[in-house]
Amino acid sequence: MTFHDDSPRGHVRLSRTASTEAWGHLWIYAGYVEEVSGNLVSGDVVDVIAPNGRFYARGLYNPESKIRVRILTFDDEPITEQFWRGRLAQAVRLRRRMVTGTNAYRLVYGEADRLPGLIVDRFDDVLVMQTLSSGMDHRKDQLAELLCQESGATRVYLRNDAKSRTMEGLPLEKRFLRGDGATMVEIQEGSARFLVDIERGQKTGWFCDQRENRLVTARFAAGAEVLEVFAHTGAFGIHAALAGAKSVEGLDVSEEALALARNHAQLNKVEDRCVYRAADAFEEMRKLERAGRRYDLVLLDPPAFARSKQAVPRALAGYKDVNLLGMRLTKPEGFLATSSCSHHVTEQELWTSIRLAARDAKRQVRLLEQRGQSSDHPILATMPETRYLKCFILQVL
Repeated sequence: MTFHDDSPRGHVRLSRTASTEAWGHLWIYAGYVEEVSGNLVSGDVVDVIAPNGRFYARGLYNPESKIRVRILTFDDEPITEQFWRGRLAQAVRLRRRMVTGTNAYRLVYGEADRLPGLIVDRFDDVLVMQTLSSGMDHRKDQLAELLCQESGATRVYLRNDAKSRTMEGLPLEKRFLRGDGATMVEIQEGSARFLVDIERGQKTGWFCDQRENRLVTARFAAGAEVLEVFAHTGAFGIHAALAGAKSVEGLDVSEEALALARNHAQLNKVEDRCVYRAADAFEEMRKLERAGRRYDLVLLDPPAFARSKQAVPRALAGYKDVNLLGMRLTKPEGFLATSSCSHHVTEQELWTSIRLAARDAKRQVRLLEQRGQSSDHPILATMPETRYLKCFILQVL
């Protein structure tokens, strides 16, 4: 397959108000662009020129996006098939060194792998790919071929149904790009087995970012009565059951997700200890508290409460409320594992919400571990946007 012609088609000159002090950040916003030259179309490679006229970077252009250029390199190097293969091979090598005990992990994490706009998760022999920028979308066929060559995977499924694609002027689609076959894939994660629905599941079908946190929290589960709130398809609770939990009670608003959770309990032969019911998490937790129910281990893994900076104050109130309820439902000397996947909520803000919840619950808490996303989701130092998941493991006294 002939690769896309990726010689620069023009240049973007930065305005004098654009700061190049934050060197290494991979996004050039529209407001920082002073001038555009060349007969450019969305997805073209462009050179970014600093206000002093010197070469600054090379990246992918999109006139329809607020992120006008996504930077590929700060070196004056050609963007060839060798360049793309090198970046993908580097991502594959990193995962081979760090990922163990599973056949489900993030293979390419966009900006953190210096491939902005490209997300790839591996589930056994299939790669689930999201091309979230026009530059990556225009190259998806070639990227899929290189990914299969470098990783040894045999199938590639496109999960290009993320709403963020509309802001790039891209259509929504879901389909096999290479190969075909079943869209329900069995994976292994530690001692657990799960089914991943790559066609209909959230995001790419599975939350690989919580894998290491699931394994760690299971250490607290032996002999425990466990409450799993926002259970989704039950991954935290299944690990707890396999680690010897006495019982697991899972709550989620989605009956469809819970149907898969029940399947997971059967698949792992722990269905006799796992019970799931559809319910609003906040309402059900209040009912359980009033009924006097208490648990040895409470697991809180809510969806993102803040999808913008404007939503942060309301999100922090939500995090305080859910952690307050979680603490009230935890037995003395029991454990609470609580997470936030809201990028806009910082670790310190979440910790403050937890402390305020403990104060109002009149419970002392001890922080045992402060964790983040799994190591297959590395954080690029110059891109704070690549750091988003927070996980606190607490003992509630």
